[in-house]
Amino acid sequence: VTGVQTCALPILLTATLVRVTYAPEAATTDISRAEPVDPTGEKTDQGETLPHETRRGDPDAALAAAEVKVDQTYVIPRENHNPIEMHATIAAWDGDRLTLWDKTQWVHNTADEIAAVFGIPAENIRVVSPFVGGAFGSGLRTWPHVTLAALGARVARRPVKLMLSRREMYYGIGYRPHTVQRVALGASRDGRLGAIVHDGYQETSAYEEFSEALLDASRFLHSCPNVYTRHRIAPMNVHTPTYMRAPGEVSGIFALESAMDELAVALNIDPVELRLRNEPERDEFMRLPFSSRSTRECYRLAAERFGWSRRNPEPRSMRDGRWLIGWGMATATYPMNYAPASATARLLPDGTAEVMSASSDMGPGTWTSMTQVAAETLGLPIERVKFILGDTRLPRAPVHGGSMTMASVGSAVQAACRRAREDALARGGANDLADAIRRLSQPVEASADVQPGDESQRFSMHAFGALFVEVAVDADLGEARVRRIVGAYGAGRIVNPKTTRSQCIGGMIGGIGMALMEHSVVDARNGRVPNANFAEYAVPVHADAPPVMDVIFVEEHDPHVNPLGVKGVGEIALVGVAPAITSAVFHATGKRIRELPVTPDKLL
Repeated sequence: VTGVQTCALPILLTATLVRVTYAPEAATTDISRAEPVDPTGEKTDQGETLPHETRRGDPDAALAAAEVKVDQTYVIPRENHNPIEMHATIAAWDGDRLTLWDKTQWVHNTADEIAAVFGIPAENIRVVSPFVGGAFGSGLRTWPHVTLAALGARVARRPVKLMLSRREMYYGIGYRPHTVQRVALGASRDGRLGAIVHDGYQETSAYEEFSEALLDASRFLHSCPNVYTRHRIAPMNVHTPTYMRAPGEVSGIFALESAMDELAVALNIDPVELRLRNEPERDEFMRLPFSSRSTRECYRLAAERFGWSRRNPEPRSMRDGRWLIGWGMATATYPMNYAPASATARLLPDGTAEVMSASSDMGPGTWTSMTQVAAETLGLPIERVKFILGDTRLPRAPVHGGSMTMASVGSAVQAACRRAREDALARGGANDLADAIRRLSQPVEASADVQPGDESQRFSMHAFGALFVEVAVDADLGEARVRRIVGAYGAGRIVNPKTTRSQCIGGMIGGIGMALMEHSVVDARNGRVPNANFAEYAVPVHADAPPVMDVIFVEEHDPHVNPLGVKGVGEIALVGVAPAITSAVFHATGKRIRELPVTPDKLL
């Protein structure tokens, strides 16, 4: 259409003259028929680019010469995000200014993305998201429905609400990608690893590249002089995957730790002892010391609490009536992430404090834990402190994901509160903050910006853990039930043990879903998901939660990771659960299931 149109009719009439034709092409919707390619850059949760292929030593020669070998392929199907609270957006325009009430884990990112779409300054967009509900990574991107809501509101000239249905959740947002991983381990007969080969690929869309840190842990978790890793992506005619709790690490650890259990069986060595014999003194990939690493203590404490010493290593040797009993274990790790963050603290004449940052809270207790940090730093009772979050009008915060919120926003809150306290004491001429505030007629406000230093260049910084699981398998029906889980974690300072334990329990239940239930079936004819509902996509419910879920925190003081000394637990809580369960299933039944989920048909 040329020229300036003053009404819609000429445009519509001209549009009727357009004839559209399509050239059909065969679609790739089956990952087994996709051609994996190298990604342009594998990224960590902090956006750092990692090499997609790494090699140290001579892994091929070491594997060929190994006295004992394991070489298997492990498959994880697509898993879809299914928070109870589905994605929804309310959009309202006021002239050229837009307000969005959105389910997002990163309010400033939503403002930036929508500003780019509409070609307006990000400052003209306010995003409000104090109550996210369950998200688990699904709110880390700005999905198309947010743009549609804003478009609808502009056309309708009134606020518009757009909410996805449960079925639309399977197409309107991302998912954990289908992964295929080959792990080959070579070891001497005394259990010393000589070679690790980990080659994996994952699905992505044909129009956009999604790549996650699938093989990161294999490069440093266990001591080995010869290691090769290669990560590829398989472009397909599907929509783009996204981050899902413990992205990359949880999938890669499933393959690596499953192979370690197979190696323990081949060597006739206890799985814990095998890992202890290959416990590294430093990060052999980065060639850096660990800022702290409590893996040995995690193994010891969790094994003692679980009663691991009573385990009969012979498969199918433990029973409880008709139930076959199996015990399994696995190691967990997740990187410590610390990103730039800002916060403001305001001390009011009535003796209360307001502390602000644009972080989100999707359930880990951000509101509570930030209030704790602020109250502790200010020296005020916790009930006198109010924390405000979830709004782009507040100081900028990083993405609420990657277990970085307490490390980043918490450090900013601590710094802002320290400045406000010092300022108030200086102005009020008192040693006690309450007395100093009472002498002031105006609020005292202080802001702080924090960012990482060079610690990541001097230390390898990760949280570590150990998972022990008991499963019961019905010998006749193939039904598998998790009876007990014990997890021990070395995650730095634990600010709030109650909410942190809740995070770990949630991760354990999520791991049960990953191991035994969750599977998005993709119809290869059209790329659609026929089980896009709660009736046919199984997720754990209360009846699936084991009666015993025991969480142990190893005491760790790590001054290197960040000012608060925290490492985060939201992500690591899921890591290692699935391989511990599948190893327990093998111990119970003698059947090794390498493709998740472990359903009755695979055990019968």
